[in-house]
Amino acid sequence: MAERETDRSVSQTVRAQLALRDLILSGGLRPGERISELQAVEFTGVSRTPVRMALVRLEEEGLLDAIPSGGFMVKAFSERDILDSIELRGTLEGLAARFAAERGISSRDLEPLKECLNEIDGLVQQDPISVEAFSSYVALNARFHALLTELSRSPPLIRQIDRASALPFASPSGFVMAQSALPEARQILLIAQDHHRIVVDAIENREGARAEAIMREHARLAARNLRLALRNRSHLDLLPALALINSAAG
Repeated sequence: MAERETDRSVSQTVRAQLALRDLILSGGLRPGERISELQAVEFTGVSRTPVRMALVRLEEEGLLDAIPSGGFMVKAFSERDILDSIELRGTLEGLAARFAAERGISSRDLEPLKECLNEIDGLVQQDPISVEAFSSYVALNARFHALLTELSRSPPLIRQIDRASALPFASPSGFVMAQSALPEARQILLIAQDHHRIVVDAIENREGARAEAIMREHARLAARNLRLALRNRSHLDLLPALALINSAAG
């Protein structure tokens, strides 16, 4: 019975964490805005103990700052914060790609990655690429990165990549929807897809250094997307969370 209660508490914490994260990233809470436990309980419909845990986890993710007098405040980010988080993810994904290449991956293990690439090809061949196609790309891109990470066969590294990807705006598809309205949109996706194919080729040929280098370069493409998105805030409806980023801050 105690174990069942613990499982329920964990489930409620995750539910509250996801709901509050969505509220922040959808623009429902603004940078500097305070949120108390009672407000969080009211919004999520979850009791105070799991809500308290959820708020602490969001602080660990970097979305909230604890206030000494009690409660939490929505954090604002500098452009440098985001660029550092993207660079960290790219470094870890590069290591995962190198491990996959050096440890040897069978053709059968690579099949899911290649199938994912073929599906992405169908999207990026559109000209222009529709908003719906961009939405599908987000899901397929996340799948590609997850499959690649798993090929490292390194549970400690996989955990660290998951943590790095959970940092605000650091996930592989963090700025894809914001970029969808840009003139350069299709070109950026074509470059990203080329990176995907090159890293799979490098892994297949057991070229560890090449695989690592291309994944680090791939992450820098996300940094480019960030800069483009910040210069085109007129399409904030596609990524309301851009309001959390102060592009003037270093």
